Amino acid sequence: MTVTLALAGDTMLGRGVARTLATTPPGALVAPEVVAALGQADLVVLNLECCISERGRRWAAPGKPFFFRAPPRAVELLVLLGTDCVTLANNHALDYGADALADTLDHLAAAGIATVGAGTDLDQARRPAMLTVGGLRVAVLGITDHPPDFAAGPGRPGVAFADLGRGAPDWLPQTVRDAAAQADVTLVTPHWGPNMTSAPVRHVRRTAAALVDAGATLVAGHSAHVPHGVAGPVLYDLGDFLDDYRVDPRLRNDLGLLFLVTLDGRGPVRLEALPLKLEFCHTRLAAGEDAIWMRRRFRSACAALGTDVEPAADRLIIRWR
Repeated sequence: MTVTLALAGDTMLGRGVARTLATTPPGALVAPEVVAALGQADLVVLNLECCISERGRRWAAPGKPFFFRAPPRAVELLVLLGTDCVTLANNHALDYGADALADTLDHLAAAGIATVGAGTDLDQARRPAMLTVGGLRVAVLGITDHPPDFAAGPGRPGVAFADLGRGAPDWLPQTVRDAAAQADVTLVTPHWGPNMTSAPVRHVRRTAAALVDAGATLVAGHSAHVPHGVAGPVLYDLGDFLDDYRVDPRLRNDLGLLFLVTLDGRGPVRLEALPLKLEFCHTRLAAGEDAIWMRRRFRSACAALGTDVEPAADRLIIRWR
């Protein structure tokens, strides 16, 4: 018995994407062939890097440069994508404060989309989502290592913040162990490490090992805005999925990957990665030189971590067994 997860990285529906949503049908933002690929999975999980609200004021943090808030209509796009669960554990969940976070939780719950990594208090922020598909129980947990001022507390809304600089705090592996004891598959999806890096930094690698040791079936990270390589059951960074960002000409954050990972109760079995092209507020499958560049980049990043990648017609494949 297996389950296939579709994993998409940073999905930013604010700023330029929000303005586009105001005048454009949600379906115009993601190409039909990408939606079809998502439909091949049993569960779709992504990092929602914004709040969804019409309320709130910008978070008062000196030097904070970016604030992402999407309109309620953004939920229609998430539903179109077949989204089952989002992680809100990131550095934009509280961009417009506690009221906007509360609205985000309400809008997603009304659409039947589970949330992890943020909540009305510490317990809710750290609580896993428990999803069942095809007879398998799937636990999803979300955490972030930045920013500390977004951290939830007893009676305080916020995100599941974990200071990973000196290794995983004790509560984190214990939370993974508790979730794994109740589930057949445990997915941990951390927002970790600095932006715009080509490989995972030391504290990310150290934390990944701790999560796997604690019972994570799969770890799928994000934050760098570009995909990183895969090592064992760890996808270090999913890259971006939809945004309006400026493009770095060297790291090519206008190219990404959509991951389809098949797992069973013993762990991951097979990964398929589809190259993506991120245009301004629109995502499609990559083609031509863009696809060649992304395929070469991912194979190189995986090789550096000791993982072999098989080329296929329109995607890249990793086999665990």
